[in-house]
Amino acid sequence: MSLEAPATGGEVRGSRGAPGGTAPACCPYYHEAVELIGRRWTGAIVAVLLDGGQLRFSEISHAVPELSDRLLSERMKELEARGVVSRHVDPGPPVKVLYELTDMGRSLEPALQELKSWARRWLRAEKQRSSARSL
Repeated sequence: MSLEAPATGGEVRGSRGAPGGTAPACCPYYHEAVELIGRRWTGAIVAVLLDGGQLRFSEISHAVPELSDRLLSERMKELEARGVVSRHVDPGPPVKVLYELTDMGRSLEPALQELKSWARRWLRAEKQRSSARSL
């Protein structure tokens, strides 16, 4: 599966072209997906929801260290607007708001599992090399 799309005149950057006269270009859908999931804290939020199922705001907040409530609220609204997360309100009392991944959000699991494997393999090794050099 190719992540490239044909480039238009406005998308071609640089002076070096690929063989055959066409310059490689990033698929706009791939770029949009990376921008959505790659935003600060978003990948961690999705990973927590993959592991935890339906969760309350406070549960997500506790599961992602150093994430402010303001930023979590912003990211949850973005993910809900894009159809990755659904929000359920139980009128209570007390009122209870639960978040869970939609089918679209759950379908990110294989990609996030691969990213987690990559991180453990390469970033852990890098950290170990860095620690060994500082001794």
